[in-house]
Amino acid sequence: MGYADQLFDLTGRVVLITGGSRGLGREMAFGAARCGADVVIASRKMDNCVATAREIEAETGRTALPYQVHVGRWEQLDGLVDAAYEKFGKIDTLINNAGMQPLYDKLSNVTEKLFDAVVNLNMKGPFRLSALVGERMVAAGTGSIINVSSTGSLRPGADIVPYAAAKAGLNAMTEGLARAFAPSVRVNTLMAGPFLTDVSKAWNLEQGEINRFAHLSLQRPGNPSEIVGAALFLASDASSFTTGSIVRADGGIP
Repeated sequence: MGYADQLFDLTGRVVLITGGSRGLGREMAFGAARCGADVVIASRKMDNCVATAREIEAETGRTALPYQVHVGRWEQLDGLVDAAYEKFGKIDTLINNAGMQPLYDKLSNVTEKLFDAVVNLNMKGPFRLSALVGERMVAAGTGSIINVSSTGSLRPGADIVPYAAAKAGLNAMTEGLARAFAPSVRVNTLMAGPFLTDVSKAWNLEQGEINRFAHLSLQRPGNPSEIVGAALFLASDASSFTTGSIVRADGGIP
């Protein structure tokens, strides 16, 4: 095993990823398994979780546990954590990746139900999961929690106000949790910019929006696989002196 392989090695570890059946979560799940980890694929649609878990097991030989859960529903999260610990006996890395960014035409048409749903999934669920898993990590003496945020939390547009506010709360929560679980458990934010996932289908790129990403230093959106390096850095011992931090994979926002 070469030096880089050792640095990012996750052999024998367990990684739980919410929103793990598609998009960035799916890429991070495959990345963790390719580095030797067993994974828990948690998402709202069981069929998608099962399909992703089977693909991971077939390709990597690692164990992948599919689990159906709505991260925005507080009462469902104990069952997710209990299932992971029953199957594997531990969680070494928790990746709070599940999120939603709903569309609306104007702010006054954002209903209370929609606003609460955005906050529940993007911030309240990650808080509860981090509390449940983080305390067990502290008892075990090690662990890493990764909160997947968005550059919208720093540069919020008029069309994503509830989402941006929830992700900004997630950023703040990272710093507080890093202190709460110190010194044995690291907690960091992985801040994503625009990526070509299912969400990007609403961008109408085929209609000639060639200047949409001109403000980025790289002047393009990211491919989902380009999130993996940053995620593996935060999940592995490569980031052993990194906590309470924001790692940006955003193409270079101004």
